[in-house]
Amino acid sequence: MGLKSNLHNLKEKYKGTKMAPAFNAIHTFLYLPNETTHGGTHIKAADDLKRTMNIVIMALVPCLIFGIFNAGYQHYAAIDAAAGLTREASLFANFLTWDNFVVGAWTVLPLVIVSYGVGLIVEFIFAVIKGHEVEEGYLVTGMLVPLIVPVDIPLWMLSVAVIFGVVIGKEVFGGTGMNILNPALTIRAFLFFAYPTWMSGDKVWVHEAVERAGTADAISGETLLGAYAQNSSLAGIDYMDMFFGFIPGSVGETSKLLIILGALFLIFSKVGSWRIIVSTLIGALTMGLIFNGVVSAEWIGESSKFYGLMNVPFWQHLIIGSILFGAVYMATDPVTASQTNKGKWIYGFLIGFISIMIRVFNPAYPEGVFLAILLMNVFAPTIDHYVIQGNVKRRMKRLKVKTA
Repeated sequence: MGLKSNLHNLKEKYKGTKMAPAFNAIHTFLYLPNETTHGGTHIKAADDLKRTMNIVIMALVPCLIFGIFNAGYQHYAAIDAAAGLTREASLFANFLTWDNFVVGAWTVLPLVIVSYGVGLIVEFIFAVIKGHEVEEGYLVTGMLVPLIVPVDIPLWMLSVAVIFGVVIGKEVFGGTGMNILNPALTIRAFLFFAYPTWMSGDKVWVHEAVERAGTADAISGETLLGAYAQNSSLAGIDYMDMFFGFIPGSVGETSKLLIILGALFLIFSKVGSWRIIVSTLIGALTMGLIFNGVVSAEWIGESSKFYGLMNVPFWQHLIIGSILFGAVYMATDPVTASQTNKGKWIYGFLIGFISIMIRVFNPAYPEGVFLAILLMNVFAPTIDHYVIQGNVKRRMKRLKVKTA
């Protein structure tokens, strides 16, 4: 009660001043808002923006925890590979260990801290300058950003990208609910175009202490997408490794099992759109089947630079790379996605279709899901417009028939 009373006194003290949004944000984050709507027509429901964002964060936390363990595991697995040791038969025996957690947390948690710290500072500055309330929209963005970047990205680079993404991706459009691009994907796109060598994913992350020991060159290697793009060997990694997530990759994208569980949680809580998720996966599988057909028809030779990813079985595209993570946590963003039911099917299908197309035709950076989602963010209003106009025309025709 003491903390709540003190915060309430500060709110009253700074009420009507430029600092009011900052104190309101802190108070609302810790407690329910003091002010509620009165009179007028309102739809009463148990959900609000804060609860919606918290549900998405709860769905992301397992991916974050797994990513912490996996960062440590990949560190020690790379060291063992450099020493000529074979992989253990049971991954769980060497995965959920304290050593893996410590090494992973030492690298992953700073990404989370920088993402939230820098992003919320920008949010607070804009709220104070423009005199509007601090929205809860960045709660999810701040969690998504560390999960979609390489674990070894420099913190200063991440800070610059977060500032760019929050300002250009959201605040210039008016803040949460007004942006046309997903802020987290805007941050990822900025990193991709500004610092492409850090985003290529062509090396397995190894702790700095090992690099000092002079073994970094011996344990660098491609991620799975990079290996496929270059027709390289997968070094004994099987499909179950890909599904459970014991592979190199961005922090939160590797465990397809946890992503699927998160998708079910979002769908049953009615936060994520199952139409977008399913249609995205259908679009990806369709494009994969087309490329498999091209290879089977021998229209392209094995010497082609596109052959590696064209030859990947169509279903396997879902367990390598970030297509599943993007379909569940990015494409379903309610602000930037299509709003009509038919539009969601079209929107999701095109995301999956274009994602695999970019993946195959861009061997230098064989991950296209984030670029595909950003592209469809731009076209989502157009899709909804034509869906609505189509419905209007059909109803007008029915009306003419009845009045004739």
